[in-house]
Amino acid sequence: MGRDSPDRCLIMVPGPTNVPSRVLRAMMKPMISHRGPEFRTLYRGILENLRYLFQTEGEVFVLTASGTGGVECAVSNLVNPGDKVLIPVFGLFSERMREKIARRGGVPVEVKLDYGEAPTADQIERMLELEKDVKVIAIVYNETSTGVTVRDLPEIGRIAKERGILLLVDAVSILGGDKLPVDEWNVDVCVAGSQKCLACPPGLSLISVSERAWRRIERTERPFYYDLVAMKSFRERWETPFTPAIPLFYALDEALKIIREEGLEKRFERHRVCSEAFYRAVEALGLEVFPRRGVRSNTVIAFKKPAGVDGAEVRRLMRERYKVVIAGGAGKVRDLIFRIGCMGAVSSPDVIRTVSALENALADVGYPVEAGAGVEAAKSVLF
Repeated sequence: MGRDSPDRCLIMVPGPTNVPSRVLRAMMKPMISHRGPEFRTLYRGILENLRYLFQTEGEVFVLTASGTGGVECAVSNLVNPGDKVLIPVFGLFSERMREKIARRGGVPVEVKLDYGEAPTADQIERMLELEKDVKVIAIVYNETSTGVTVRDLPEIGRIAKERGILLLVDAVSILGGDKLPVDEWNVDVCVAGSQKCLACPPGLSLISVSERAWRRIERTERPFYYDLVAMKSFRERWETPFTPAIPLFYALDEALKIIREEGLEKRFERHRVCSEAFYRAVEALGLEVFPRRGVRSNTVIAFKKPAGVDGAEVRRLMRERYKVVIAGGAGKVRDLIFRIGCMGAVSSPDVIRTVSALENALADVGYPVEAGAGVEAAKSVLF
């Protein structure tokens, strides 16, 4: 069945996302040896296109692991026991990053914020004045649980570089969907996931590493599987230290080619326009967007569940009756918000179909909606 088949659900959660048929077909290629010339050619092409995606001249790697594994790899290579790490905590995934730092033996220095807020450069700078000897600033660029993007990231990168502090960025739910020029913004280690804005199946983490970061990584007590120095050594002959998920590498190779063909700026603009259409539709239906306007994500649309409405029932109706899957909240806002993934291969028809399903499901549970209001609001942006 094709993606637009009426019998197939449209996946509009914040990952995994809909995967183009071209990418799925790539996984059907014959198996090859990961120590042979065919794999070396494949891996070399992937890494070249990853540098384009990250907008970096630094080292890039592909790790057979989820986005969570990629973040753990980054933390484990940058943080030694006893190291201070400044981390803004403003959602479930920044909480998880803090936990990874603590389990590593690092000392998390928290900038605590409410869910729905984003850290600012001023807050980071004030905390650095109070806390001396911070080794790393760790930030979730796009907080998937709340639909918040840290728009001050370029300024935070400047502050980190001026102070000689490394900047670690979790960009799992945004790389490829919004601007993130790693070198220009002074990001030392950046982590992304295959299953979100890249429109690729789950199972791979993508990591970029700056020259500044290597000097620290080489002095760190590194783990075995997540050893970036080992990955760099094997990369010199276009191999991975351990057996990679070869079918997923085929898929990633194709997904990155699609990104190159579209071009980053056009891809970012497509995500921006689709997200604006979603926000207009949500507001036209009388619903409240969860984050304030200045920090709203272009890849995760988060909005409040109306009072008295059973969110699980709305999502069930959307899934079973209208064949569109969206997500509820996560962490502290699990039962308070809805989330729509606006990422990857997202298109105008996807937006319209999703908004229509939301309208209909809300009407089905008795919430007063003006028929067609959301769809018309979305169309005013898209067409």
